Amino acid sequence: MQPVGGMASGPLGKPRSAGLVILLTIVTFGIWTIAWSYQNGDELKQRTGPGLGGVAYLFITLLISPVTMFLMAEEVEQLYRTAGKEPPITTIWGLWFLLPIIGNFIWCFRIQGALNAYWTSNGSIQKAGL
Repeated sequence: MQPVGGMASGPLGKPRSAGLVILLTIVTFGIWTIAWSYQNGDELKQRTGPGLGGVAYLFITLLISPVTMFLMAEEVEQLYRTAGKEPPITTIWGLWFLLPIIGNFIWCFRIQGALNAYWTSNGSIQKAGL
């Protein structure tokens, strides 16, 4: 679902507070990460067309969560490149999983920050929430 010029044409995703995402991840002992991965995966697929989508991210996060870190970083990178912008995050950011616990939080903060910046720079007027 890409118009001429390669710009993404689907609906904009919802900005989310990275701090709230991390807080809920801690409070739910990581379970919120599954819902968060589903939400972001679904929004990326709706915006760009190609991609894994929410259900695939749900299962990948449940079964082999470090892979999610690479796949989502790659999809965010492509989201920016398709829009003709320099991505603030690249696939290599998935290596943060090698640093236990804190690496996951740094990765989450950066991914959500990049998504929030993209959604708002393309016209999303929603406030960051969950």
